[in-house]
Amino acid sequence: ETSKNILSLEVYGLANIKSAKKRILVIDKKTARNKAIKSKVKTYIKKVEAAITAGDKAAAQAALNAASSEIGKAASKGIYHKNTAARKISRLALAVNKIA
Repeated sequence: ETSKNILSLEVYGLANIKSAKKRILVIDKKTARNKAIKSKVKTYIKKVEAAITAGDKAAAQAALNAASSEIGKAASKGIYHKNTAARKISRLALAVNKIA
């Protein structure tokens, strides 16, 4: 509730033009969505890394598949650049493959 009040104060405090006020609101929504998706991807990456440190190849492989899917979805939505997504997946796959 308080965040909406602060948000509306920011919108009406900074921008004078109606379209500019709307852009501020839209950007806030998009920023929140992007942060949520990036956070989700980081969680999946941490699960892969945890499985790697535990030395559990099967769990690491399963976690890698899930993480690759999430990273791919984020890239398709434009949250990550396609090369960034490919690099993240590649590094995770390399780490998983190094497990004996």
